Amino acid sequence: MKINKLKVTIISVTAVLALFLVFLFYQMAQSSSTSSLTTLLMLIIGLALGGAIAFLATRNSSSAAPVVTESSHTIAESMRKVFKIVSAEGHFNEIYNYEETTKLLKFFPSKKKALVIVQAKVLVGYDFDKLKWELDEENRRVRLLEFPAPEILSTETDYKYYNIEEQFFNLFSKEDLAKIQQNGKRQVIDAAQKSNLPNIAAEQMRTLLTELLAGRNFSLDNPVKISESRLLLNDHYTKN
Repeated sequence: MKINKLKVTIISVTAVLALFLVFLFYQMAQSSSTSSLTTLLMLIIGLALGGAIAFLATRNSSSAAPVVTESSHTIAESMRKVFKIVSAEGHFNEIYNYEETTKLLKFFPSKKKALVIVQAKVLVGYDFDKLKWELDEENRRVRLLEFPAPEILSTETDYKYYNIEEQFFNLFSKEDLAKIQQNGKRQVIDAAQKSNLPNIAAEQMRTLLTELLAGRNFSLDNPVKISESRLLLNDHYTKN
């Protein structure tokens, strides 16, 4: 749309100059003075230059879009069967402040810092491969022998950088940015582990197992095992 408007403007200006040139030529026909002839030549030269500039501007403005070539190769490293169930989901916003100070020539301090907002979605659930239980078919009861602690099954993170400050002799490298993202993600994981997510996951799992067994006329003998695994997990996080 902008290119078309530019072309119309150039054509209009050229038409006006042409009309002015015709009018001037008519005036010169009435008077063949040397100054008029000089003026005519100058106008012709100016018109030629203007036309050349207009041509170059139009050609540059209507250049074709760049051609982008993309390629990718996907390699499947491994595949295996798992039995993991997500029972809680949490969204976190972590403010991570990174600051590093070095001394140039051991005398002049040089500082770089960045403020990063880490937005993450954390999924907490259970790995049923770690579950041990026994079945009492006569009394239609299921007894839990060992129940795994809730764990983080997936973490999706997005990083937004704010207030990045660096100096000429102390710039951010790719390794610095990778370390910032790694540390930010670790803080989100720590916050998720210490939050109420494990408790929510445990309550959801106890409800799920109770209703699932009730649908087959079985009862869960000791659902307290699920709560115990949750408490042990919270105690582990507190100590660490």
